[in-house]
Amino acid sequence: MKNRMYYGDNLDILRNREYFPNECVDLIYLDPPFNSNRNYNVLFKAESGADSEAQITAFEDTWHWSEAALATYFDLVQQSPAQVASAIKALMDLIGHNQMMAYLVMMAARLVELERVLKPTGSLYLHCDPTASHYLKILLDAIFGTENYRNHITWKRTGAHSGAKKWGPISDNILFFTKSNDYVWNRVYEKYDDNYIKKYYRYEDERGRYQLVSLTGAGESEGDSGKPWRGVDPTDSGRHWATPTAALEAAYPDLNLSALSVQEKLDLLDEAGLVVWPDQGKVPRQKRYLDEGDGVVIQDIISDIRPLGANAKERLSYPTQKPEALLERIIRASSNEGDIVFDPFCGCGTTIAAAHKLNRRWIGIDITHLSIALQKYRLQNQFELASGTDYDVIGEPADVDAARALAHDPDNEGRYQFEWWALSLIGAKPTDGKSGSRKGKKGADKGIDGIINFFEENEKGKPIPGKVVVQVKSGKVSARDIRDLKGTVEREDAAIGVFITLEQPTQAMMKEALAANYYESPGRQGRRYRKIQMLTIGDLLEGAGVDMPRQYGQFKQAQFHKPSETNSKGESQRDMFGGRF
Repeated sequence: MKNRMYYGDNLDILRNREYFPNECVDLIYLDPPFNSNRNYNVLFKAESGADSEAQITAFEDTWHWSEAALATYFDLVQQSPAQVASAIKALMDLIGHNQMMAYLVMMAARLVELERVLKPTGSLYLHCDPTASHYLKILLDAIFGTENYRNHITWKRTGAHSGAKKWGPISDNILFFTKSNDYVWNRVYEKYDDNYIKKYYRYEDERGRYQLVSLTGAGESEGDSGKPWRGVDPTDSGRHWATPTAALEAAYPDLNLSALSVQEKLDLLDEAGLVVWPDQGKVPRQKRYLDEGDGVVIQDIISDIRPLGANAKERLSYPTQKPEALLERIIRASSNEGDIVFDPFCGCGTTIAAAHKLNRRWIGIDITHLSIALQKYRLQNQFELASGTDYDVIGEPADVDAARALAHDPDNEGRYQFEWWALSLIGAKPTDGKSGSRKGKKGADKGIDGIINFFEENEKGKPIPGKVVVQVKSGKVSARDIRDLKGTVEREDAAIGVFITLEQPTQAMMKEALAANYYESPGRQGRRYRKIQMLTIGDLLEGAGVDMPRQYGQFKQAQFHKPSETNSKGESQRDMFGGRF
């Protein structure tokens, strides 16, 4: 299976059995809208223009009880398993027809499908906040079964935060469910913090800091472990000797320890300087050094992973972006290399990036072309992956007719979706919207739909910033459009102007573009670029691009990750995606 992203409503895509057959993914992480009632952006609609409670990604997280919500509610009651139908009816009786119920109906329909596509050994992590986590837990209990609830994980996402007449809200909730009792689980550790080290590793010698731990275990034994050693009888306190196998193997790697008695093993441990003898008559203890520990086994309160700060290297300025470290911890714990990790609300692609870094296969869904574009840039910058070669994007226009259908959406949302998709084909940053929004901002765009930034060096080696301004047109075009673009290039002091058109340019447009002459690069003698460049959608789909100096990224770039040629087992990673579900 090749890694892939889908553009569209995740419910429609999930219900497509060709895309998602039963029990096909190993791990699901979803960070859906929180129903926070905060004004992030606009309510999403379906591609047909009809009302649809599909997904409100980043900026406006407000829900409304509508005909679409009512239809989904009746579908859940009539078509879902009895326990799910009972739960959704009970929530309706409790909550009524309001925003919260609209949100829960939307989530329930998707969670039913997510349970279907999860493998028997799989896990699901639902990231939410306290406004709806208790209701979502009820839905998950009904869908997955109360016996498959594993954890309510608390992520401390910020420091002290003042609340109006309430405890400061500084955490998110992550609900952890599995498909069955036989699920993938890997022991994962977090680093010791300074306070923990000071409290538990209080001693120090030439080898480093250490703590003293017991050499005995609870309960008496009739074998060697219950016999005295050097005058100390563990049974005096109702215990037995518990020899530390790992410490002995590290100290004596070539010795066959299985042939030794417990007392002989303890002798070796003492010879290695790992036993501390207290006052006479007391049980000796073992030295356990700080550098021998893997860390603290992960707990259900995550306080060591901070949210992304303004200057974080991985920050992409996406409002709901989570740190990769958080996703890496979840992925390490609940999947193995080669497993399929799935995020149905993938936003700016943090789950995808973390999964790829850890040699997992991945699938993502998002409902805006802008988010898909942002993920493309992230995968290119972080892993040097190219769409269509290293992974597929399903739902994007593949030919000019499909591009025209997108542009001519009856609700006019297609204009923005088409524009953002077209800009992504040349790596340009949109100027009329924010990452994750469904529509562009109101007001004049000053003739600029997108920008590409770049740097060059002058003759003295000093970096000089430059930019390319881009216009995208999906309707009728004429020479006047090119004259307007020339004026925009001059006004903005841009190096190059690019005109992307769905329709074929006229001869008059070509003549007007040629009359603009060239931009001459100050850093390369004789290197010239057309000042005005026209590219049709057909050209772009065939691989054409902007002729310009090397660019240095438009969205804030993710930090480059140099992958290993092999996985943790030493196996080649070059063909890790060759199988089927």
